[in-house]
Amino acid sequence: MTDQTYCDRLVQDTPFLTGHGRLSEQQVDRIILQLNRYYPQILTNKEAEKFRNPKASLRVRLCDLLSHLQRSGERDCQEFYRALYIHAQPLHGRLPSRHALQNSDCTELDSGSQSGELSDRGPVSFLAGLGLAVGLALLLYCYPPDPKGLPGTRRVLGFSPVIIDRHVSRYLLAFLADDLGGL
Repeated sequence: MTDQTYCDRLVQDTPFLTGHGRLSEQQVDRIILQLNRYYPQILTNKEAEKFRNPKASLRVRLCDLLSHLQRSGERDCQEFYRALYIHAQPLHGRLPSRHALQNSDCTELDSGSQSGELSDRGPVSFLAGLGLAVGLALLLYCYPPDPKGLPGTRRVLGFSPVIIDRHVSRYLLAFLADDLGGL
């Protein structure tokens, strides 16, 4: 991911947020009230009253709020974005910083799949593999192997722990422990 902090994002988004008609008076009031009520350490009652003052224009109050949050620190800017998402979700999705993050995430997903960290096969592939594993487990549970049917099978399985990982070999050795005396 990019190293862009919430404060950097707020600096980038301020011209967009303060544009005419972006946020309504009610949305700004709800954001201020959330920052004041749920996070009183972010906005005190006095600061909230100042930012909700109906005598000042909405644009001036919003500019003052955003500059106050930028000075306050990273956590305060993050809580502003959380409040913006709750009270103005369509606007939150159109923020310039979100478009920049989405574009950088797409390029990082491509490079991440090359290193084997991410899989692009999707949920159908996962469900198919899970179904195969469950099917094999049910088959072995319902129809246990007949020791008289394939006597060489146990000998092959006896040598397979050398090849297979040690975690799997414990289970194979436990499987063979029942019938090793008959070999």
